[in-house]
Amino acid sequence: MRDLDLTSLRLFVAVCETRNIARAGEQQHIVASAISKRLAQLEDVVGETLFERRRRGVTPTAAGEILLEHARAMLASADRVARDMADHGRGVKGQVRLLASMSSIAEFLPDDIADFLRTPAHHDIRVDIEEALSRDLVRALREGSAPVGVCWDAADLEGLQAWPYRRDRLAIVAHPSHAIARRRRCSFEETLAFDHVGLPASTAVHTMLARAAAIIGRPLSYRAAVSTFDAALRCVRANLGIAVVPREVIDPLAASFGLRVVPLSDAWAERRFAICFRSEANLSPAAKLLVAHLRGRAAASALNASS
Repeated sequence: MRDLDLTSLRLFVAVCETRNIARAGEQQHIVASAISKRLAQLEDVVGETLFERRRRGVTPTAAGEILLEHARAMLASADRVARDMADHGRGVKGQVRLLASMSSIAEFLPDDIADFLRTPAHHDIRVDIEEALSRDLVRALREGSAPVGVCWDAADLEGLQAWPYRRDRLAIVAHPSHAIARRRRCSFEETLAFDHVGLPASTAVHTMLARAAAIIGRPLSYRAAVSTFDAALRCVRANLGIAVVPREVIDPLAASFGLRVVPLSDAWAERRFAICFRSEANLSPAAKLLVAHLRGRAAASALNASS
């Protein structure tokens, strides 16, 4: 297969997203006939039909959907190259792209990175944080599209190197009038009698709870499903249900939301996070400095917690 043309890929993605060649042309400021020619050349390069022509537009074929996923990744990488080179021209000497789970971003990671960037020796380093699901994060590390990730250590990290990072502890957050709110501690099994407010099925918290409920052999009833911890807390404040969230997220917010926090007594409620990458030897100097700093911050936190 011949080399893929980024311009053709950008037009291909635009057509996939608009489902219409003329509309994509308006969006990309290029005539529809030129896009059609590019698409025909692209189909010739990959040796597959990429679109099904419909009365009111086009839809990607199965082959088109496969190419779409790779095209988006390639375009994102090209955009990062352009941004990194522009940063270098402005004096930035190192750049690290860090993928991280929602929990780590909501808890301790931003403070640890801010501390890293405040160090004078790191003044010319830029760290870009992107939220990612653990499975997508791991795939990006394996494919080499990101150098470093922080996620739950129970994720499938096969083929990657990993160092222990920080820990958190899951707890129940409840409206003050809820029966659970009067408890000092409770087990997860005791919460199954009540409606929950849940996070998306793809998140680590949802996976843990689904697994625990399956082991117990009782259903977990969700009255609401939301995409962020903040939205979950708002639903709990409205007394739509209870939610399982990390204590590190809720403790600073509980008073302002008027909610009660009840620690979970289950051993699995203490979670461990990991700093992971394909190979430490292949990390850039800036990435190695960041990884070493995160490990140091985690070790200091563990020492303070035990003293």
